[in-house]
Amino acid sequence: MTDTENLKQLFPGANEIPPEHRLASPVHQRTYLVGGEFRTWGGECKTVLSPICERQADGSVRQLEIGSYPVMGEAESDAALDAAVSAYDNGRGEWPTMPVAKRIACMQDFVRQMVAQRQEIVNLIMWEIGKSLADSQKEFDRTVEYIVATIEAVRTLDNNASRFEIAEGTIGQIRRTPLGVVLCMGPYNYPLNETFATLIPALLMGNTVVFKPPQYGTLLFWPLMQAFCSAFPRGVINTIYAPGAVVVPHMLASGKIDVLALIGSSKVADHLKKQHPKSHRLRAVLGLDAKNAAIVLPDADLELTVRECLLGALSFNGQRCTALKMLIVHRSLVDEFLHRITKAVGQLKIGMPWEPGVSITPLPGLHRTAYMTEAIEDAKAKGARVVNQGGGAYCATLYYPAVVYPVKEGMKLYREEQFGPLVPVMAYEDVEEALAYVISSDHGQQVSVFGSDPVQIGALVDPLVNQVCRVNLNCQCQRGPDVFPFAGRKDSAEGTLSVNDALRAFSIRSMVAARQTPASKRLLDDIVRDHRSNFINTGFIL
Repeated sequence: MTDTENLKQLFPGANEIPPEHRLASPVHQRTYLVGGEFRTWGGECKTVLSPICERQADGSVRQLEIGSYPVMGEAESDAALDAAVSAYDNGRGEWPTMPVAKRIACMQDFVRQMVAQRQEIVNLIMWEIGKSLADSQKEFDRTVEYIVATIEAVRTLDNNASRFEIAEGTIGQIRRTPLGVVLCMGPYNYPLNETFATLIPALLMGNTVVFKPPQYGTLLFWPLMQAFCSAFPRGVINTIYAPGAVVVPHMLASGKIDVLALIGSSKVADHLKKQHPKSHRLRAVLGLDAKNAAIVLPDADLELTVRECLLGALSFNGQRCTALKMLIVHRSLVDEFLHRITKAVGQLKIGMPWEPGVSITPLPGLHRTAYMTEAIEDAKAKGARVVNQGGGAYCATLYYPAVVYPVKEGMKLYREEQFGPLVPVMAYEDVEEALAYVISSDHGQQVSVFGSDPVQIGALVDPLVNQVCRVNLNCQCQRGPDVFPFAGRKDSAEGTLSVNDALRAFSIRSMVAARQTPASKRLLDDIVRDHRSNFINTGFIL
């Protein structure tokens, strides 16, 4: 039976952490990057506690300290923002006017330096957010692949624009140009990948950036600071380490931010957007909340359905915006479905991130296990029960997944995004009930549909694609492949992210036009021949 004492024994003792997976030393960060220079911080610092705890001699467990980072304020955020504004220089700066080929070369230099830091960054992902070693490695490698794919996409985008168009007596050249200064903030669950999904395209399109790392997953960017500094011109990327509630509204209120790139909550995004003095000027690229549902039809293949729902609900402890967070099962199948999924949950390996085959790892902090417990108690008080043995047991940051049934309106788990290892299940009689859940939701990212009847699935797809941005047939919800659009309706997103869509999100189409006259042709020929403009050119990037 899984209980607190058994979970406690899964944490390592003082000498039980494998040497190859230890951090070489705590990372006490005291420098930050502003205007192409490293500055030293001498003020207050925040201690970073790992989700990984250590068993003590007295039988207790304690989160391990793995480093610290600066806690800055408005003055430091002003300096970072002013450096980005200066580097952009109203579109006249070195970076926004630089030929795309040279920007690509800078990014390739950055990637080379980044790859050299793989082992240290992977280890920090594992220790800072509790992600398994295998998934930490996957996040790093996928991020590198994303950068390479984005470089190829921007190359193609620029090559396609390297020609003149003629229409109705007008000669024009149309290219995508930067928007200005971008404030970039990523999430803790994919601190490297999700952050770079906005940061990299923003940079490649010629914008300058103020970058604020997430609250959990801050130290892992430290090995990249030198690469940020040396690969890009001064002021192109600037870092700020400060409580978001203190400095982010302050920066937006200045009116100097042109694009807000945030992966976080819709409530935070709504509040921040209102701080800008000219909201119509502020572009927003937002990845927000989600409460993705799985609809299990009467003819679903239960073996496949349970396998996909288990992965969808509990991969990285359910801490994914694309996780399945409500399982809606036809009443004729619900008993067998619950039997199978609870059995499957019982077979998951729970333990420390470096253990081979581990599925459930520690959560970021004690506040997360507290929320999971609160949500379960709320559901139980309103008629639900924990179906699986040991579900909801926890010790410090380690939480045993709980399958909760029947979940219904009025419970926290019915509408709130749990973002953790809780698996809410509800039953339905008529498929309209399942459809009504999706329609009435404040979120509209994705949905999964499990079944085999083409008539019923076809009839469901048509309304669902007008409620969410991706309908997954007989598979879990997910982001990839990165060439596919990643977006959301309602409160789930603003803008679309993918390799190509993100480049467009951080740029705007601009053009140079002239009358189709001999004089205009000669002028344009001279500019192109003598390389007088980085915008007006017909060069091809190989």
